[in-house]
Amino acid sequence: MAGGRGTAAEEDENVDHYAVLGLPSGEEGAKLTLKEIEKAYRNQSRIRHPDKRPNDPNATADFQQLKTSFEVLKDEASRCVFDARLRARRERLVRDSFLDAKRRKLATDLEERERAAEAAEAADPVKQAERREKDVAARLQEELAEFQARKAKKPAAAPTSTSKSSEQVKKEENGGVALDKERMLKVSWERNSGDYTAVKLRELFEKFGGVEDVVIRSKSSKKRGSAIVVMSSKEAAVAATHSMCGSLSNPLLVLPVQAAASDISSSFPTKSAEPVNPNLSNIIGAGFQDYEASIMKKLQKANDLKKNTQ
Repeated sequence: MAGGRGTAAEEDENVDHYAVLGLPSGEEGAKLTLKEIEKAYRNQSRIRHPDKRPNDPNATADFQQLKTSFEVLKDEASRCVFDARLRARRERLVRDSFLDAKRRKLATDLEERERAAEAAEAADPVKQAERREKDVAARLQEELAEFQARKAKKPAAAPTSTSKSSEQVKKEENGGVALDKERMLKVSWERNSGDYTAVKLRELFEKFGGVEDVVIRSKSSKKRGSAIVVMSSKEAAVAATHSMCGSLSNPLLVLPVQAAASDISSSFPTKSAEPVNPNLSNIIGAGFQDYEASIMKKLQKANDLKKNTQ
């Protein structure tokens, strides 16, 4: 029963008693006199009496609502409470409408600011260059991650003894991936004379032995291209290093990331094993880039001289 009374009370709060009697609501309804309300009730009673609507199943409930609305409006105290409730409802609707308009304006202003920022960035070459640099750095990180992931998927050879070799120690230090730098070659060329693809580089280096992987570095430089070639064995890497490959019009500069120990001992038998060209140990260091630039200039001059003699 309590639940039924609560539901009826909620429905009663949503009823506009002025509208039930066919009267104007809002501020106009609050100004109506008691005589005007009684006159409207009498007219609606004659029209909406259940005897006048025998085929309407809702006639009794509608007439009862008419009587309830009249009881509320003819009592001065209950009418004041109802008028205050209507006024609060109208103010809430106005406030909600204002907030909706304010939200729409904020969203529109935000979109305009975003479009203005994009237009300013498109017109500023410095910002465009910064974005391109960020994109190149992100792509390089992705390529390195893919390269390490491919290396991690390849099965490692079973250990031949219980003691850990230097290769196993390196593998543990590199997160389970054995990076044998003696089988890795840094290859560079001049893009002005033509470019090399990964397929073309693989085809050229397979002449010296198996090729496990070829990774073309991002085109951060328009004049010079570079790549990392991973040979299947140290012997194949040494053979490729000692032989200049590529076309005569666009030769390749092939250098080891780390020279093999056997190659060092054969080249310098009377000296202790030391790194060959220590500046080359970092494939992206300034020392390697200066050395590489000087070699490429010499090769280009020799190629131009040969063309002139022909």
